[in-house]
Amino acid sequence: MSRQVPHYAVFGRPVAHSLSPQIHAEFGKQCDIPVIYLRHDTGELGLAATLARFASAGGVGANITVPHKTEVLALCKSLGRRAQRAGAVNTLILREGHWHGENTDGIGLVRDIQLRQNLDLYQRRVLLLGAGGAAHGVAPALLEAGIAQMVIANRSRARAVDLLDRLGTTDTLRACTLQELPEMGSFDLIVQATSAGLDGGLPELPPSILTPHSLCIDLNYGRAALPFTSWARSQHCERVADGLGMLVEQAAEAFALWHGIRPDTDPVYNKLRISARL
Repeated sequence: MSRQVPHYAVFGRPVAHSLSPQIHAEFGKQCDIPVIYLRHDTGELGLAATLARFASAGGVGANITVPHKTEVLALCKSLGRRAQRAGAVNTLILREGHWHGENTDGIGLVRDIQLRQNLDLYQRRVLLLGAGGAAHGVAPALLEAGIAQMVIANRSRARAVDLLDRLGTTDTLRACTLQELPEMGSFDLIVQATSAGLDGGLPELPPSILTPHSLCIDLNYGRAALPFTSWARSQHCERVADGLGMLVEQAAEAFALWHGIRPDTDPVYNKLRISARL
């Protein structure tokens, strides 16, 4: 591809399933901005080499997905406020030959929860499942939304505590293992932020974490979200969502960083929900 053609891409492993190219193509049409947006699997060369090749070919902006949201920090010369607090990056902007890292995951999730799922987060009790890059990306925004408490549950207590320490050890935060979940009570919002669904798996979860009105949301979408969303429905949870809404909302934030205009997300979300049968 010509070096004179600015373009964008999503980087991850795996990445063939990503809807990001379709989303940004729709945003470009809506805003009358030509957009070239690709997928780059990092499996062969690794993230650093794949990103370097992308930049040399004219790449000026990127989205970062599983499993690189914390690894990419080392490749950034500067970070935005949200990325600094999260300790994770999902959006890159090329500035003067160097990568600037931002995180739009958290604000994307909060917008989806509040505007599309109709849940006011103020004084809510939240369970965050997982302590990896996805969890790092969304935790600060959930705290800033005014929740009453967040419990971070992870297979490894050490990783949950690491995330808690990054966020600040206040009364709003607790860390536990998955085995300790039966002792944690019930939650208004349960966010499934692990990558277990990519392999069709799901940690064993106690029904006691649910209330009749809990919202269960998986940050994955499509098949990867099915283990958790199917479990929630089997427990008679009526408010269940996958991560498509968050994906579209965080993409709109990234689009605004790159192009200076935030697109309308509802038409794109509705089109994808129907066309992709999600």
